[in-house]
Amino acid sequence: MAALTQKIKERILREGPITFETFMEMALYYPDIGYYTSKDTEIGKKGDFYTSPHLHPIFGAMLGRQIEEMWGKMGKPADFRIVEIGGGKGYLCKDMLDYLKNREIFRHLSYILVELNPYLMEKQKSMLSEYAGKIDWVSSIKELKNIRGVILSNELLDSMPVHVIQMQEEPKEVYVTVKEDEITETLGQLSTPDILEYLKEFSINLSEGYRTEINLRLKEWLEEISDVLTEGFVITIDYGYPAWDFYSEERTRGTLLCYYKHEFNEKPYENIGKQDITSHVNFSALKKWGEELGLKSIGFCRQGIFLVSLGIDEVITELYGDSPDYGFEVAKIKGLIMPGTIGETHKIMVQYKGKGSPELRGFAIKNQLKILS
Repeated sequence: MAALTQKIKERILREGPITFETFMEMALYYPDIGYYTSKDTEIGKKGDFYTSPHLHPIFGAMLGRQIEEMWGKMGKPADFRIVEIGGGKGYLCKDMLDYLKNREIFRHLSYILVELNPYLMEKQKSMLSEYAGKIDWVSSIKELKNIRGVILSNELLDSMPVHVIQMQEEPKEVYVTVKEDEITETLGQLSTPDILEYLKEFSINLSEGYRTEINLRLKEWLEEISDVLTEGFVITIDYGYPAWDFYSEERTRGTLLCYYKHEFNEKPYENIGKQDITSHVNFSALKKWGEELGLKSIGFCRQGIFLVSLGIDEVITELYGDSPDYGFEVAKIKGLIMPGTIGETHKIMVQYKGKGSPELRGFAIKNQLKILS
């Protein structure tokens, strides 16, 4: 039996059934043997899933271009910091710095990677050795303070542990238990009144048998961000929906998915610690809770529209116009922007703390903030 499965069973036998949120936290983040804390975790072609930076380095270049504009909107501060939370292997950081290294902003910026996995941190340091003097590492956002710049995450919020509920005349919560030595689930009373408050806050009415997820940790994360950000932008890239779509009548089974060797499944109690477990993001909550903390919503749209609006065609010509592999590069880049790809499923949201409400080129074509209300 895998060590993590045994530890989960021991906790349940010792304490009784645990919430799905607690199970998900253990499966993903248990020290050394959770999915995101293990030395064996692989992301990319050899792993269980891939993200936009794995598809093409132009993704990092485009974010670098947007951040360069943000720096300008802030008056080009001499000490400008980019904080990336959960940087994977470091591809996004490298691609961004590769693009910015010959530009004015470069000598004013420093980069901080927030990485809780010490094994992954070492891989990042190896990958980013040419920029060693530009990059610092911390294991938690709480270690930072007085940030002026940008706080960035790419596919981070979808991996936050979530409560799972099911409507059985009234909302019930999914608990994880052990039956005949097998990990299984059962329904019980809500573990916190915050779940009912969440349902009320976002006007969520669930039909009988409806099953879905609720991410309460998002608010805690936003509080941490607000505490360390003195002035600047928060860029969130992830897959998700407005609340009215997330909890629509058609989505009766919620959005919880597991990824194992590039295939998805709905079996969180298998391959524990060896597979990713995700839930889509409620971007309405990100907007509402962020605004309550002083993070103004600047823009929201699909990733593909954002990249096109930023001028990805210009950057393609700039980087690959004279390359004999131009057609090959363009074919790969289409996976970042076209319908039916990450360009459609993934959204980009930007929030701002500071004076005024800066307008950004990334949302010049389409800004869909209104659909989050």
